[in-house]
Order: sequence, then C-alpha cells, then structure tokens
Amino acid sequence: MEENLQHTNSVIDEIVSRRGRQKSALIPILQDIQHYFNYLPEDALKYLVEITDITPENITGVATFYSQFRLRPAGKHMIKVCVGTACHVKGAMQVFDSFKRHFNLTHDLTDATGTYTLEKVACLGCCTLAPVVQVDDVTYGHVTSDKVASVVADFESQVGKRGERKQFRNADGGEFQGEVRLGLGSCCVASGSEEVKKEVENTIVGTGINLQLKNVGCVGMCHQVPLLEIIDEKQNHKLYARVKPNEVSDIIQSHFKPKSFFGKLKAKTYNFLEKMQTDESWEGVERYALDVREDMVSGFLDRQLPIATEHRGVINPLDIDEYRNHGGFQALKKVLTMDREEVIQTVKESGLRGRGGAGFLTGLKWELVAKESGEHKYLICNGDEGDPGAFMDRMILESYPYRVIEGMLIAAYAVQATEGYFYIRAEYPLAVIRIRQALANCRENGLLGANILGSNFNFDMQIYEGAGAFVCGEETALMTSIEGNRGFPTIRPPFPAQKGLWGFPTLINNTETFAQISYIIRNGKESYSSVGTDNSKGTKVFSLAGKINRGGLIEVPMGITIREIVEEVGGGVQNGKKFKAVQVGGPSGGCIPASLWETRVDYQSLTAVGAMMGSGGLVVLDEDDCMVDIARYFLSFTQNESCGKCTFCRVGTKRMLDILNKICSGKGEYKDLDELKYLADWTKKGSLCNLGKSAPNPILTTLTYFYDEYEAHIQGRCPAGKCADMITYSITDDCIGCTKCAQKCPVNAIKFEAHQKHSINTELCIKCDACRPVCPVDAVKIN
Repeated sequence: MEENLQHTNSVIDEIVSRRGRQKSALIPILQDIQHYFNYLPEDALKYLVEITDITPENITGVATFYSQFRLRPAGKHMIKVCVGTACHVKGAMQVFDSFKRHFNLTHDLTDATGTYTLEKVACLGCCTLAPVVQVDDVTYGHVTSDKVASVVADFESQVGKRGERKQFRNADGGEFQGEVRLGLGSCCVASGSEEVKKEVENTIVGTGINLQLKNVGCVGMCHQVPLLEIIDEKQNHKLYARVKPNEVSDIIQSHFKPKSFFGKLKAKTYNFLEKMQTDESWEGVERYALDVREDMVSGFLDRQLPIATEHRGVINPLDIDEYRNHGGFQALKKVLTMDREEVIQTVKESGLRGRGGAGFLTGLKWELVAKESGEHKYLICNGDEGDPGAFMDRMILESYPYRVIEGMLIAAYAVQATEGYFYIRAEYPLAVIRIRQALANCRENGLLGANILGSNFNFDMQIYEGAGAFVCGEETALMTSIEGNRGFPTIRPPFPAQKGLWGFPTLINNTETFAQISYIIRNGKESYSSVGTDNSKGTKVFSLAGKINRGGLIEVPMGITIREIVEEVGGGVQNGKKFKAVQVGGPSGGCIPASLWETRVDYQSLTAVGAMMGSGGLVVLDEDDCMVDIARYFLSFTQNESCGKCTFCRVGTKRMLDILNKICSGKGEYKDLDELKYLADWTKKGSLCNLGKSAPNPILTTLTYFYDEYEAHIQGRCPAGKCADMITYSITDDCIGCTKCAQKCPVNAIKFEAHQKHSINTELCIKCDACRPVCPVDAVKIN
C-alpha cells in the first residue's frame, strides 16, 4: 500500500514539474494523470492539492464539468462509439446497444473483467466512415451492430502489434523512379492507410525500385479512402481508390519494373468488385473499380476552389521545406515589411468573415484588438470543433499545419500579440501530434520565438487540449477553460478584444479563418474578394457527410446552392433514396428541406431560412430519416452540453427535450407543439451565449418545414419508421425462408427455420433494424 502511494506521488511530482503548480495548469495536469492511471485516483488528487496552489474546489469543479475526466476506475481499453449526426442517422445507437449486449453491460459500462469500458462520444471527426467506433487509438469505420464481435476480435488480435512501423529505406540510392502518395489523415488511417503504407514498403524492398513514398494530407475524397496516387518517371499520374494491402503489389508492378534480377514482385490477383475492408477482418461496403473513374474525380472536384486547402493531396503536412517550395511563409515575409495597419486593412477589404460560425468581419476584429493597449496581448486559434458531423478543423490542422501557423503569425504581427495558443479538441490526437511537431519545426527554422525571420517581431505559441465540453467552442468559455476553470461563458461586453485571456486583449479566430490569411496576402485582397457573393466573400470548407454518395472535405465558393453541393459535388443521395433535408451548422444550425435546395450557401441566405453557417458541418438526410427524431437528437446534445449557468438554456432545453421524448414515444398532444414553439422563442431570447440562443434552431426549422411529421407522431405514427416506441416489425408472406434475418437478429427474436416463412417474436424484438436491410425480397416491414 505504502509502495503504491509512493509511486503515485512520484508520478504526480513528475507531472507537476512539467506543467507547473499554478491553477491555470489544472486541466493539463488532470489530463496527464488520467492518461497515466486511466482515471483520476483520489490519492493522486489529494497529493496534487498538497504540492500545488490548486484547491480541492478547483479540482472538483473542473473534473465534474468536462466529460473527458473519469473519477472512477475504467477498463484497460476504452471503446468510444461516436454518436455524432452522421453516425446517428446511420445507426450509432444500435451499435452502442450491440456493444452492451456483447459485454453483458447494464448500468455499469465497464465489463466484468475490467478490460473494456464503453462510452458515447459526441463526434470523432470521421463522419464519412459512419458509424465510427474507436478502441483506444484504433478507429473502425462503417461499423454495424452485427460487426461488434469482429471489431473486438480484430482489436485483440492487434494488441501489442500497433506502433511497429518499418522505416522505408532503399539501399540502392540514386534518382527516384517515381513517387507514391498516400493520404494519412484520420479518415485514411481509420480505413487502413497505415497497412497500405507498410505493404508499399514491404513490396519494393529488395527489388531495386527506388520510389519516394510520400505521406500527404487530406485530398477531401474521404468517401474513397485509402487513396494511393502513383506518379511514374514520365510524370503520369494514376489515382487508386479504396486500396487494400493485398492489392498494392499489383499496383506497383503495373507501373514499375524491378531493377534487380532477383528482385521480383509477387503478383496477387484481386476482384475489382470485391468488398472494401477497413482492416483485415472487415466486411464493408461495395467498392468501386480500383482505378478512380474520371467522373468521380471531376464531379467531386470541379465545383471546388481550394484556398484554405490549397495544394491538397500534394504536400507532406510536416515537410516545412516542401511548404516553402509551394509559396509557404512568403506571405509572412511580405507582411514583416508592411505597416501593421496596412495588413489589417488588406484583410478587412478582402471581405473575409470568421469561419467559426458568427461570421464577424475578420479584419474588423483584428482592428479592434490592435487598438487596445496592454502589457500582453494574446492570440488563440479556436480548434475546439465540437459540432457533431463536422470535421473541417481536424482535417485542416492535420493536413495544413503550416498554413494555419502562418496565418496566426500574420495576425499576431498585425495586432502585436505576444503569445499564442492552439485550443484543440482532445478527441483529435493526430491533429495535436502534427501541430506540436510543426511548431517545433518552425522554432528550428526561426519562424517562432525571438526575432522571427531576422525581424524585431517576437512571438511563440503552445497547444492547449480541450477536455470535452462543447460550450468551450464559445470564445469566452474557451478562455476560462485555458485559465483552468469550468468552461462558463461570460457576459459581453467587455469583448475578448478588450478584456480577454487573463484580462488582456485577446484575438480569437477559427482554424479555417487563419488558413485563409496567407492566400489573401500572397494573391491580393482583390483576388479573394472576387470569389463569393457581395456579403459573403471567398470560399467555405464543409464536411459533407450523412446519406451522400461522395462524402468528404469540400471547399466551395460562397454562393453555391445546396442542390449543387448535394448533386454535383456529393453525387446525390445514397442508394437511390430521395433527398429530404440537409442539416447545416450542427446543433446550432437548422434543417433545410429539399423544397429549398436552391438556397445559396452564404451567411444571409442561410439565416433567412432559419439555419446558419456554423463552423461548416453539412449532413445530408434522406426519406428514411425522421425529422422529429433529428430535432430530438440535437436537443439531447445541446441539453447535455449546456453549462447550466443560465436558466433559459438549462431549463428551456430540458423542457423542450422532455416534450420531444413524449412526442417520439407516441404520447404527444397538439398543445405540445405550441409549447415547443413558446419555449424555443424564449430560450433564444434569454440565453447567455450562442449555445443556448441557437439550440432551438433544429426545432424551429423542423416545425416550420416538417409540421406534418409532428402531426403524424401525435396521431400515433412515425412516417419514417425511426421512433422505436411507435413501430413494430413483421414479416410478410413474401418471405422465402432464406434465414438471413434470423442470422442477423442479435436477440434470437426470429426463429431459424430454413425454407419456411419466418416470424418475429415482438416481445423479444429490440427493434435494432438488423433484419430489414438483409432481406433479399423486402419481406420485413415496419408497421
């Protein structure tokens, strides 16, 4: 016992020596403690109080506010089921329930052996692979309820093997014969790109083939990952989609020949229509042809205009020399020769508006901060992307770290900031890793620290990881979090530009906003302002997800219509279903119906139809989605994420959620619709921050555009067949007795009787919908 206590104390001593003893270091300290022990042990917290300025009240307040922290022991491995919007509409809760059944879990979400702990997470940022499950550091995409056992088995087969990476070396040296580009963003890695990379390395060892294997950032075509691009000696480009490790040898062999007599590539055969695999034991969706068809590339890319995502799929995210060779840091060099007022005026006249949601004019915000005086000025990059169904910030931080850093340096110079922060969601570990390395590379190259690029400009920045609170995306809550407190928003004025972090003037911009800056400086304000609409200039990055054929990260000019995004960029709705609506702006946005799909995507047009730009999540819904359930889903999210500080948000969202639960259970009344509208209006008016003010948007837009669905629920019917309390499953006489439904049923509610008409035991049926999609004759019906 004494020995364990001494060990705990030594761990805390080491953490405190790195993080500091002040209250502002509390959240990073708790993160380090939990990373080591997998929860926050009481003995560790008591000792922390003894040796620092941190009080028990500080610890209790913070540890109980942020969802990341655990005060009870957890399993050795964490299973995180994403319940973000894209995952929700594709059956995430059925997957969660299937994990509970697999491990025999009831109220306690840790299994009897203490090996696994199950939890829901708001969004893992891999929306194009929905439903997504993360087991420790391994992410699985396209998980269905019947694949849970396979996920667990695959993870256990890989325990102890991950992290073994062969360093590619070619002993022959000499000129490269070609280049192999492989995307290693989060979506790519989740789909198996690391395994593809290893196979490329293994394939060419000993052959004499001298290739440059290049890791690149996000191409945006997340619906096709893993993507492998071959560039041969003649500079011919060939792009391969959804590549599996056993296909790599054939791909390499078709482009390059061994130089060594004994160096042979083992040919492997494959079927061009075989199943895609997220990992070796995965049965996934039907793959396209191995070569990416021209219409897939052109249809997806033609309407896009990369500014924030410039040089996508070409640059190695962490190669600083390559970034420079493509014009990187030229804007910074130019700015250091300009007056600060001129820099601000350039950004102001470009028309760039903040891409974090509110759309405030960026140059004007910079101007307000620049006018303030103070001993310190802070600059913060808001990368706390908490919207379920959004992954723009993650992809930009992972793929374009130097572009964001350059934008921050330009902003810091313009407003005379002295210190900067990256505030990044802890759920984005790859983004944190790449930004940390990029910052180190910048310091080595004289781009951070004292006398940047030989000037008298001094500036440095550090990373601050969020701890799981959606409200911290609001800038005043974000600052209180950095200060080591619960993430409560504060009343404005004073605005952060006047009195921000630790009471000093502070500039806060979104990740995408900073990513646009270097383009404006390099190419001129006119070039940027010529794109978009009169009041919404430039481009907008969206995460296109949900029931869409070509999901991914897209960057389109402001003013493009919803129809053009869905049909031309996204390739239409999956499985030939009818387009029903698009959810824009996450839980703060609204649902825009198919009847309004000619709505232009700009700040004014979206606001006019009851939605908002938000940070850029765009989730496509089809005829099988219940709009009342969608409204309930978003209210559940915002109610759970409410900080509870103000009554309108705390009580208003809870009361609205109660009513929606009542309606979805078939117990609703017409008067409930009037009360919903009344509560929504007052919650918007009375809430302190934009989380509460915008929380009713999904309700108000669905009441406006899908009132008939609310009426149907009150009459006891869910038209989409999604609300479990209002539906039953049955099998018609069309059944051919193939037993597929019985094989898929996780609770044996369908008796296995070959060549006989099947039936469903409704008392056992959990309405997981596993049986209906597999029926070859559409005999399973929802009543």
